Parts: sequence; structure tokens; C-alpha cells
Amino acid sequence: MPLLNSQYDAIMRRYDATRERHRHELEDRTTEVYKAVPAVRDLDREVSTLSLSSARARIMDPQAPLDGYRDRLEEIGRERAALLREHGYPADYLSLQYDCPLCRDTGYVDQTPCICFRKAVSDLLYSEFDPGPVLEKENFRYFSFEWYPDTIKDPATGRSARELAAIARKCALTFVENMGRPDNNLYIYGSTGTGKTFLTNCIAKELLDRSYSVLYFSAGDYFRILGDAAFGREGRTAAHEKAILECDCLIIDDLGTERTNSFVAAQLFSTINERIAKSRSTIISSNLEPGKLPDMYTERVSSRLITHYTLIKLIGEDIRIRKKIGEDIRSRKKLTGGIS
Repeated sequence: MPLLNSQYDAIMRRYDATRERHRHELEDRTTEVYKAVPAVRDLDREVSTLSLSSARARIMDPQAPLDGYRDRLEEIGRERAALLREHGYPADYLSLQYDCPLCRDTGYVDQTPCICFRKAVSDLLYSEFDPGPVLEKENFRYFSFEWYPDTIKDPATGRSARELAAIARKCALTFVENMGRPDNNLYIYGSTGTGKTFLTNCIAKELLDRSYSVLYFSAGDYFRILGDAAFGREGRTAAHEKAILECDCLIIDDLGTERTNSFVAAQLFSTINERIAKSRSTIISSNLEPGKLPDMYTERVSSRLITHYTLIKLIGEDIRIRKKIGEDIRSRKKLTGGIS
């Protein structure tokens, strides 16, 4: 994922600090073991001597056989592990430890960014665009069908609010499992208070727990940031915009509430088109029915969404209002001793 130079340097400094910390920890463990089990120190010295001897032998004769050196090194390794276990230490106690065994705290595996590097990028960007602790309460664990009654029906399909909510939840979980595949995008729409933002937060939490990079913006904030990058405001550049567009999952919430103009329409098309081309997932939530998208954002935007996105509809009463009414009723009952 492209980053500003300062952002990349900040992440790599963390890796440097992590490796340095582990080196110091290994030195402390080595000192401890050498004091408690001097025989381990002697074996390590023999390893050093053997390594030097084999290097000299190979310099003198590039074809010199080294089987004897290798056999002795393997034997020392077994003796060393046995001594450590005998004195109550794990066999790998004197091995360098890593926060990420995949990349050994370098950030890269075969010159490809490690999954921990991608997570570090997501965390760094989230530090600037942080939605707060909302994901601790808005996740699939708290997804409830009680807010979607069977009595409310969708005129277009005849399905109830609860049936549509069940479909939405299933599509959301499928979306999580299909990360990285082409056309894995969601357009979640419905009237105010039907749980669109809650559902996007559920997905975001699940993806972050799986170490995918996720960025969440309200539509207004998203297009403001792109405008800042396009015109060099607030220290933002095209590199900053590209870093945002390259995340594993981009969430744009409440599309249609921003001030729409030709710049916004062009940027929305560019975002959708670029991420489709690169098979990077996008979630858009909106109060707008898909049929109204051409009026606000052009036919090109509407065509891309309908062709490459799974459309999810939520209906029902305003859940936030219902929750508030329920809280008020419970408060009154507490004050009156349960008498309503």
C-alpha cells in the first residue's frame, strides 16, 4: 500500500525498535543461562570455533568436505536443547523471538508486504481517521433481528424487514470471507435508522480482527479529504489519496448527504472504477435507492454500482428512536419502582 514517506518511515522505525528489543531480550536470557548452566556457554563457544574452522577450510579448499562440521553442529544443537530442558528452560529459550514469525519483524516476506505491515498501515491511518470505540459495541455479536419486525413489508419484493435483515447479515458475512476476490463490494441502502451504519461497523470489526486494512469515512469527510489532496490543502498530496484508495476495504458511509457537485461525482466514479479494477473491496451505505443514483452522480457511477456491487436493502422503523424510547421507559420504571 503506497504511503507518504513520513508514514512509511514511522512504520519501519517501529520494526527497528521491535527487533532491537528482541535482541536485548535475547542478550539478557543468554546471560541468565550462561550463569545458571555454564555447559551451554561452552557449547556455544564450540559452535563459534567450529564455524571459524569450517570457514577457513572452505577458503583453503572450496571443495573441502564439511560433513563432519555439520554433524557436530547438529549434535551440539541436540545437547544444548537437552541441557536447557533439564534446567527448566524451553528448548528455544536462546533463540531470537519475533512479534511476527512470518516476516521476522521486517515487514516483508520475499519482498512482499507482510500481513503485519498491512495491519500497521491500517492502524497508522486509523490514528488519523479514527471512528472511536464504536466497533466494540457495533459488531456481529450485537446484531439482533428484534429491531426488524415481520409486520413491515417491502412493497417491491414482499419480504419482511426481518427477512431482509437476515439476507443482509448473510451477505455481510459472505463479503468478509470473499475478501480479495473480484467484485466483492456492497451497496447498503435504506431509510434513516434502519441499521446501515451498524452493519458496516460489524463488517469493519470482523475485517480488522482478521488483520485486513480498513478505512471508514463519512461521505462528507471522504470527499473533503480527496479535495484536500487534489488541491494540496492540509498538507495532503496525491500519495495520501492513493494510500487511502489502496486499503483492503474502503467504507464510505451515508453517500448522498455530502454536498454534491461535478468534482464529487468525478471522484466517486474514479474511486469505484479504480478499486473494481484492482479487486479491492468497497462498502457504500446510503439513503438513496439505486434508481436515484444517476440523478446525483451520473449514469456511469450507477452502472458500475449495479454491475459490480451486491445491493443490500434494509427497511423498518428508526432503530435509534426505538432504542431511545426503550431507554426512557426503563428509566421511568426505575424511578417509579416499576409502576408504569
